[in-house]
Amino acid sequence: MSNMPFVKYNFLPQRLNHDFSQTDDKYFFSENNLILDNSDKKYILQVQDLDDEDKPRERLIKSGPKVLSASELLAVILNVGTKKEGVLSMSARIFKEYGEKNIINQTDAKVLQKDLNIPLNKACQIIACFELGRRSFKKLPGRQIVIRTAKQVHAYLSDMHDLPKEQLRGLYLNSRYRLIHDEVISVGSLTASIIHPREVFGPALEYSAAAVILAHNHPSGSAQPTSADIKATQQLINAGSILGISLLDHVVIAGDKFKSVPVDYNLT
Repeated sequence: MSNMPFVKYNFLPQRLNHDFSQTDDKYFFSENNLILDNSDKKYILQVQDLDDEDKPRERLIKSGPKVLSASELLAVILNVGTKKEGVLSMSARIFKEYGEKNIINQTDAKVLQKDLNIPLNKACQIIACFELGRRSFKKLPGRQIVIRTAKQVHAYLSDMHDLPKEQLRGLYLNSRYRLIHDEVISVGSLTASIIHPREVFGPALEYSAAAVILAHNHPSGSAQPTSADIKATQQLINAGSILGISLLDHVVIAGDKFKSVPVDYNLT
């Protein structure tokens, strides 16, 4: 008798879909997360692997939502992940790549699906959740956000400081410099060819904004505007002047550093 320890595996064999009366009936194992083949595959932690007291839904029932992190709350909403990604890792990745404040303001499910590489139904769940919260939220008097400087832009957009992907954000202001809308305009490298004026000024018209401030991050860590940043910004200033909507600033954010894109407003 071998001295090897006995290990019980809960693999569930399934019959192939064919005539079971044949003598060559075979079994196959369904896909499992834990593959013991001495490869470099890693075990992905799933909700069912946690003790009951550590599962997000059970913790919410026992102690209320305040004890859960943002990604755990999102995991409760999404309920399940995909074959390639567990719901816990998916929720954590969504906030890491998109930013908590950014994802709250995204309203296009197809854009969210593409940017985060998640199923469309998951993107719809996320957007519906935040839209419900937005409609239920009542703004308190005296809490309006006023933005007048690039430093205030950098402080307000603290969630963009360390995003792993480049992201263009639009801050829409009224005539008193009060923030009336905040929107993620695009995710990806900023070039004049992919940033169309309608994407920037469409929300301005929708929310009757008097001015726009743009900001995007450089994951490289350098706050120095590129030639593409300057070209795209100049084109947007010219487009805004036609619409009568001012582009007040375009701020490049890189961690704790920031810098405005240099442009010539006399060219409008």
